[in-house]
Amino acid sequence: MEIKPTRKSFRSYLFLWSGQLFSLMGSLVVHFVITWWVTEVTGSAVYLSIGMSLYFLPMVIVTPIAGVFTDRWNRKLLIGIADSLQALVTVWIIILFYLNMADPLLVILIGSLRGLCQAFHMPTVSAIVPTMVPKESLSRINGVGYLFTSLIQLTGPIIGAVFLIFFPIKIILWMDVITYGIAIIPLLLIKIPHVRNVEEIKHKISLIKELKEGIITIKMIPGMLIILFLSMILNFLITPVNVLLPYYIKVIHLGNAADLAIILVLFNAGMILGGVITTLKKNWKHKLTVYFSGLMIAMGIFSVLGFAPTGAFLLMGLSASIIGLMLPISNTIYMTIIQTTVPPDKMGRVSSVDQSLSMAILPIGTIISGPLAVIFGIQNLFIYSAFIGVIITFIAWRFTKMRFIDFEHQIVVTAEKINNIKI
Repeated sequence: MEIKPTRKSFRSYLFLWSGQLFSLMGSLVVHFVITWWVTEVTGSAVYLSIGMSLYFLPMVIVTPIAGVFTDRWNRKLLIGIADSLQALVTVWIIILFYLNMADPLLVILIGSLRGLCQAFHMPTVSAIVPTMVPKESLSRINGVGYLFTSLIQLTGPIIGAVFLIFFPIKIILWMDVITYGIAIIPLLLIKIPHVRNVEEIKHKISLIKELKEGIITIKMIPGMLIILFLSMILNFLITPVNVLLPYYIKVIHLGNAADLAIILVLFNAGMILGGVITTLKKNWKHKLTVYFSGLMIAMGIFSVLGFAPTGAFLLMGLSASIIGLMLPISNTIYMTIIQTTVPPDKMGRVSSVDQSLSMAILPIGTIISGPLAVIFGIQNLFIYSAFIGVIITFIAWRFTKMRFIDFEHQIVVTAEKINNIKI
């Protein structure tokens, strides 16, 4: 089913997106204060591993199925339900704090339900972009997206750290509920295109068959499987940093919430600069060369976190800023390739399979990060992960067919081609 985005739909998308940024702000503040609270109360890297693992597990399991429903159901309604349930989970946690029943493990278990909501939210939001944004604006809107998301991610930790000084956590958590209320207003007011093919609805295609169509679509895009599996491996390798950074700052480097916030701020400052570059850059030549180079630089810089002397927060922050600079450039190229080669009525399934594969081994990575840090030492774990990431990325680029694929002149995958394949 062909969808032609217009200026009106583009404006509607920007209105929706602005509301989602408010929601993201609330979620980031809540995530920061809960993570720091768990770190302070338990002083355990294992608890952080469990928390991250339980958050990603439902996303990995449910996201592929959620993608099918993204293409089947009303996307506007689906986003509204996912956002509303996520806000209710936060209210549940707030009640525990007011009743003095907030045990770290219980908060972690309840908080993992937010991952279930994200399993439906992420592929749905990704799927509506090419249906509301003109093709010639996709690369720039992806860049602008990373720019403003980075701005929010920059201010989120700062706000969280400042709020922890002046307010109890049960008050800070209300920010997620308030920003949800702001985000729901644009969603209620705009129209989101429905891309479901009428013939498919009449024939009631099975869920399994639709899921297979998403996988087939990915296989038809040259090099996409290699990029997906590389993304899965790199996400696994950077998991120790994502999970253990609060513990690393507080216990290993004897820092506080402000020190962690500084590092996160500098990381997002780099992402802002990367977002500016991708916004100003209309078209990228030699897309894959830029993509793989950015990944290798980012993974190499991760090792600095392991080598940093005790208390060298500025060095860690500057290193994080370089990593942040590379990520929007690589991710914008990747998202633009998907959005320009996948038909709109398959976008939900492709996005969900993409995200699910990228996160497939994250639950394992998060749960073993704590024990591995105990076995190898947290600094060594960071260094080993960075080194392996650089090597694997180089192999994927140099010893496969990836460097010969010309995405500048890539033929768009059509729905007819996919539907003609027997499943």
